[in-house]
Amino acid sequence: MWRSKAVLAGMLVPIVLGIGAITAVHAQQPTMTFFVTSVGKGNGADLGGLAGADAHCLALAKAAGSPHTNWRAYLSTTAPGGEAGVNARDRIGKGPWHNAQGVMIARSVDDLHSESANVTKQTALTEKGGSVNGRGDPVNMHDILTGSDPNGMYSTAGGDTTCGNWTKSGEGSAIVGHHDRVGLKDTRHMKSWNSSHGSRGCSQDALKSSGGAGLFYCFVAN
Repeated sequence: MWRSKAVLAGMLVPIVLGIGAITAVHAQQPTMTFFVTSVGKGNGADLGGLAGADAHCLALAKAAGSPHTNWRAYLSTTAPGGEAGVNARDRIGKGPWHNAQGVMIARSVDDLHSESANVTKQTALTEKGGSVNGRGDPVNMHDILTGSDPNGMYSTAGGDTTCGNWTKSGEGSAIVGHHDRVGLKDTRHMKSWNSSHGSRGCSQDALKSSGGAGLFYCFVAN
């Protein structure tokens, strides 16, 4: 009887260890701290300002089961009278950031704004873990709203670059990036995930006309 128990115990040990190993693997996968919104606010580039955009990030993340509450939209704003605006890079924390599949996008703010940033069509996933259509797909949605220059700062080029600080849905323009790093011309700007060109307007139809849908990036300000 004693021998049978010993054999049984010996058989159980590897099973328990196996379950523990599986649990450890799952525990090691980082939680999502970056995504592209699966849908926009529905009113072009009028996002309700930065506060409205942040709230949209949080709502989508919460619906997807995210435990984080400090979501921030990667958007810059300008200020009248030559005053300093808000830089998108200053809103998102220090990093690192991972997508819904646990893949690292960048280790730090500097890494995110360098050539090594891992933002591509394959990694710039939505909060649901799905991909966003890019150039070559039936409906192109690769124009992602940022209002930023390549370094993630508000533009000093002049004119409207943020659709009235994300309150306009008619005339105006906003800087967009290409999440798939592809454009009509093989240039540095067309390969930029955060600063490719200005939109044709601020309405939903205007954004669609150049390959957009009013989507934007969301990061956990960790």
